[in-house]
Amino acid sequence: MEAIRDDLGDCQRCKLARYRARIVFGEGSPQARLVFVGEGPGAEEDATGRPFVGRAGQLLDKIIAAMSLAREEVYICNVVKCRPPENRAPERDEVAACVGFLHRQLAVIRPQVIVALGASAAAALLDDPKLASISRIRGRFHDYRGVPLMPTFHPAYLLRSPDKKREVWEDMKQVMAKLRESEGGAP
Repeated sequence: MEAIRDDLGDCQRCKLARYRARIVFGEGSPQARLVFVGEGPGAEEDATGRPFVGRAGQLLDKIIAAMSLAREEVYICNVVKCRPPENRAPERDEVAACVGFLHRQLAVIRPQVIVALGASAAAALLDDPKLASISRIRGRFHDYRGVPLMPTFHPAYLLRSPDKKREVWEDMKQVMAKLRESEGGAP
């Protein structure tokens, strides 16, 4: 993982480098069975250099705890490592400049399950830049290079639409079942 971070260096591969305070590489266990992938850092993440530490991150922490896991047991990262201005979705050229690092992170970790948080993350991981709606693809597993991938709503969306939390929990129950299936034990 250190070699990937070293290769990223002080990245200037896209225009997001102009706006960032810090590169947000990712954190958690390099042997994680479960990886959560978001779209990109927000203001709090940019300030701290850590993924999912703002309000959306606090909600993600609650989801992880409800799954009987600790944040330290999973790996959390984003498709792009620098904050898009105004918290907008990453643009195609920005994703293209960064997604190779994400693929390398996932290859090193070799998780048993990946959760794509939001449409941007799902589109990047499923290599479908025209993916229009997370609502249409969530709730069932997709394939990411032989690894089961569950797309679901982003925690930031859940803060705006709390009525969708039940759907996310249904997705996470499927994720926990898949983890049990692959390990033959508890999540």
